[in-house]
Amino acid sequence: MSENQFTTHAGLFELSGKHALVTGGTKGIGLMIARGLLQAGARVVISSRDADACAEAQQLLSEFGDVQAIPADLSRHDECRRLADLVTAEGLDILVNNAGAMWREPLETFPDEAWDTVLDLNLKAPFWLTQALLPALRRAGTAEDPARIINIGSIAAIHVAESPNYSYAGSKAALHQLTRVLARELGPQHVTVNAVAPGPFPSRMMAATLDAVGDRIAAKAPLRRLGRDDDMAGVAVFLAGRAGSYLTGTVIPVDGGIATTATGT
Repeated sequence: MSENQFTTHAGLFELSGKHALVTGGTKGIGLMIARGLLQAGARVVISSRDADACAEAQQLLSEFGDVQAIPADLSRHDECRRLADLVTAEGLDILVNNAGAMWREPLETFPDEAWDTVLDLNLKAPFWLTQALLPALRRAGTAEDPARIINIGSIAAIHVAESPNYSYAGSKAALHQLTRVLARELGPQHVTVNAVAPGPFPSRMMAATLDAVGDRIAAKAPLRRLGRDDDMAGVAVFLAGRAGSYLTGTVIPVDGGIATTATGT
């Protein structure tokens, strides 16, 4: 390998000229990822079903780069297809499937609706969007620089959380396996598929848990803290950039070691 191979390519974490879609990109982890991709040079579309949240997040993120917000309810197949049609006009290099839902309720009263709502958004929507956006991703990817799909799973799919979230944990475990299945199929088509499994990060979804036991969660983590914005932005930029071009089918826990070092006691 010649030394020039290191100097003639774009930087390991440089995303200039890339187009990305981040679903659920108006708050929490999605907002963190969108900001990181923008700062690395990508043009980013964010989406949420809340039009006001879209407008607010677009204004907030605009200081970091070229961002557009498109409201869409991704729990519906037709809305996934509509969003795909809107974002592929200029091509697409990076798809981040982050939009998600959680439902907390005791086992005895856990309703059918809690399965339908959570599975539609957490599992079906990433599949529907992958289907709809695959032609654009295939066009963008090359052997040297594949297109990227990044699915946002959870450490709830790696270990059993103290608070049982039946449909959420099940949907994220399924998303991790769907990531591996798609990675095997799409790798030869120059599209990588990886998943990130976040631990506890400040977000609307985690707000109640962190308010109640955030200090205890942080104290039990090997790194003795909760996740920060840069932790999530960094792993997304890594997977989207040249640094991550030889990874596919991986599930990366970003959790301060909580799930991967659990003792079971």
